[in-house]
Amino acid sequence: MALPSYATPLDRAWYYSYRVLCGLIFAFLVIPILVIIPLSFNSEPYFTYPMPGFSLRWYEEFFNSPQWLLGLKNSIIVGIFATLVASVLGTLAALGLNRAEFPGKPLIMGVLISPIIVPIVITAAGMFYFYSRLGLTGTLAGLVFAHATIGVPFVIITVSATLAGFDNNLVRAGASLGAGPVKTFFKITMPLILPGIVSGGLFAFITSWDELVIAIFLAGTEEHTLPRRMWSGIRELLSPTIMAVATLLILTSIALMVVMELLRRRTERLRGIRV
Repeated sequence: MALPSYATPLDRAWYYSYRVLCGLIFAFLVIPILVIIPLSFNSEPYFTYPMPGFSLRWYEEFFNSPQWLLGLKNSIIVGIFATLVASVLGTLAALGLNRAEFPGKPLIMGVLISPIIVPIVITAAGMFYFYSRLGLTGTLAGLVFAHATIGVPFVIITVSATLAGFDNNLVRAGASLGAGPVKTFFKITMPLILPGIVSGGLFAFITSWDELVIAIFLAGTEEHTLPRRMWSGIRELLSPTIMAVATLLILTSIALMVVMELLRRRTERLRGIRV
């Protein structure tokens, strides 16, 4: 928003100072991430500037390495299935909490979103103890359920926010025209809350895509995800291939965040139409 023509010098000083401060905060948060990207194109195996040359050798090493490709495959498989499980469970939980009033509802909501509040190390340790009793440690299924657990709260939060502006008269109108609960849900409710479901699912996927601690506790040698493989690489041999992988992870996260922003704007337009 631009300053009005009648703004005083003090107003202008605050206006520009505020924007400079926001720019400095943005730079403080983003620059440590952006410096990784050029290093992934370094022609030499060093993490220093200036770089002696430009090369794609580290990306070639990544795509030609069976270990890295296995980590990529596992990350994609776990991320997709964890997102699907989290989206279904989170949506059902949000619908139930939104439509029902009962004692202890805030407590149940707090328990459902606790995975994003409790320190991840504690969550991972508890999962290791529980999943080891079920024989799920060292399996992709165990990672899927564990990542879905930490993804469900994001789906609940985004779907609940979408339901906050939902017009229940539409459901009543569908029922009055003879539509059953299932048909009403898929024809009326689902299309309107779909942006919230997709946004929550994207949050769940990003969480799974970048998650390390749970993978350290639960993954075996054949279930390494990309973050777990990066951790092993840092401990064993510090190679610029890790920077190439980090760049791919960053670009994937940025792309998903752009999609979420587009979905958010679409949701706002839908609410504007209803209003």
